[in-house]
Amino acid sequence: MGYFVQATAGGAAAQARRLTIGFVLARSFTLSAFALFVDTLRLASDQLDRSGRVHADWHVLGSTRHLIASSCGVQVAPTSDFVDPRRFDYIAVVGGLLTVPEPVDFETVRFLKLAASRNVSLIGLCTGSFILAEAGLMKGHETCVSWLHYHQFRERFPDNDVRPDRLFNLEGKRGSCAGGSSSADLAAALVRRHISRDAERNALEVLQIEKARAQTDIQTRQPLCEYFNDSRITAVLITMEQHLEGGITIEQLAASVGLSRRQLERLFAVKARMSPALAFRRLRLDRAKQILLTSRKPIIEVALDVGFVNTSHFTKEFRRAYGRTPAEVRDSAARDREAANR
Repeated sequence: MGYFVQATAGGAAAQARRLTIGFVLARSFTLSAFALFVDTLRLASDQLDRSGRVHADWHVLGSTRHLIASSCGVQVAPTSDFVDPRRFDYIAVVGGLLTVPEPVDFETVRFLKLAASRNVSLIGLCTGSFILAEAGLMKGHETCVSWLHYHQFRERFPDNDVRPDRLFNLEGKRGSCAGGSSSADLAAALVRRHISRDAERNALEVLQIEKARAQTDIQTRQPLCEYFNDSRITAVLITMEQHLEGGITIEQLAASVGLSRRQLERLFAVKARMSPALAFRRLRLDRAKQILLTSRKPIIEVALDVGFVNTSHFTKEFRRAYGRTPAEVRDSAARDREAANR
C-alpha cells in the first residue's frame, strides 16, 4: 500500500494510510465511467484542485504497456504491470462495449482471480461487472447493472443475482455500478468511507456535482419511453422488467412499494393513464419485439420468455400492439438487413 507523511498540528510526523485503486481497462472501455471515477478520486486526494496524491493513489494496470482504446477512440496507456494485488484496496474493472468478443486477455482474468483469492475488493464499473461475472467472481454477490444491459446479464449469467434499479452496489468484497455518472457516486462513497466527508465534498464541488447519490437511489431512466413523476411507478416498472416471464402478481408489485392493489391501480390511472396490468403487458411485448429483432429464437420460445403460455395468445396481443404479427416483424427486419447489405 502507499503511504504519505502528514504533519500534525504539533509539528510531529504521522503516517496515514492512503486509499489505493488499481484500474483494469477493457478493450473499448467506457471513458466516462473511468474518467468520473478517477477524477473524483483525484480531487478528493488533495485540497482544491492541486491534484496531489496525498490521500489516495491510483494506477492503470495492464498485461502490456500498449495503449487501450476506449469506445469513443480515446486511448489510455497503462501505468503499471500486474503487481501483487494486495498493494491495492480495490481493483476496479472498467467495462465497455458488450459486442467486443474478448474485452480482456487471459493474463488479466488470471490477475483478477488472484486478487479475489487474496481477498482484494473488486469493483465492476459500467459493464466491468460482466467481465467479473464471466470470470466467476460475482457469484454470491448482488450485481448492479444498467437497465439497458439487465436482460443480457441475466441471459449470460442466470445463476447470478442482478438488479437494474439501483445506481451502484457495495457489499463485502464486491462493488458494481450502472456506469455513467453513477461511477462518480460510487467513487464518492469510497472516498467518504476511506478518507473523509470533507474530501468527498471537495471533489464534488470541483466537479460541479451538488450531491452524491446513495446506492439505494433509483437509476435515471424512462421506462415505457415515458416519464412518470412518481418514484413508486418507476420502481414498479423496473420490478416488472425483472419478471417479464411471470412469477409476480399485481398484489406483490403493489406491496413492493408499500401500497395495496387498489392504491397501485389508482396511482397508475392518475399518473400513467393506464392500469398496472396494461403496463406489464406493454413491457412484455416490447421485450418480445426486441428478441425477435435480435435473435433467431422460435416464436414459441419468445412467447414463453415474456410470460405468454401459447403462440396464439401472444400473436394476438402482439398484432394488437404493433399492427403486425411476430413473424411479419421478423421477416420485415430481415428484408431490411438484406437491402442494406446490397
